[in-house]
Amino acid sequence: MTNGNKIGNEKELLQEQREDLLETLKVRFEKNMNRHKSLEWDKVQAKLEAYPEKLWSLNEMERTGGEPDVVGHDKKKDEYIFYDCSAESPKGRRSVCYDREALEQRKKHKPENNAIDMATAMGIELLSEEQYRELQKLGNFDMKTSSWVQTSSDIRKLGGALFCDYRFGHVFVYHNGADSYYGARGFRGSLRV
Repeated sequence: MTNGNKIGNEKELLQEQREDLLETLKVRFEKNMNRHKSLEWDKVQAKLEAYPEKLWSLNEMERTGGEPDVVGHDKKKDEYIFYDCSAESPKGRRSVCYDREALEQRKKHKPENNAIDMATAMGIELLSEEQYRELQKLGNFDMKTSSWVQTSSDIRKLGGALFCDYRFGHVFVYHNGADSYYGARGFRGSLRV
């Protein structure tokens, strides 16, 4: 990270991109007030404008089909919490295995990427199982797709990883080999601003 200007510019949006993203986020925020009943957009926008690198991450979430939206506010830390709120697992993040170790262990038909590295590059984190369940209280998500979720190290050491979906009115948590990947499985992320 020696070339600060290059790195900084890579994770900064142009003025027009910032304006477009803020408008998209505002429209989504106002359209889905059930996700954040007591919150005000002006306060969210002020926070976003103070952290341009977070706007870059939100743009990555948007660009890959996540439709990020505010789902809460941590009053102690004064942080707004964004989750991917697309109806199905984000299209631009599907067909990926769980992490780099799984990708490297796969001998044939390797996917192009993995969920953990993609999330890290975007500046976000995979939803935990608990966060995934919280998301489902705000609507019905992943009724046709599934999403990788954070997996504990004891499961990972044995070669597994967890994913969730929503079927028959319930959230289901499943396991798979971490090296597996499917066209209908991606991942959802969270970001604090």
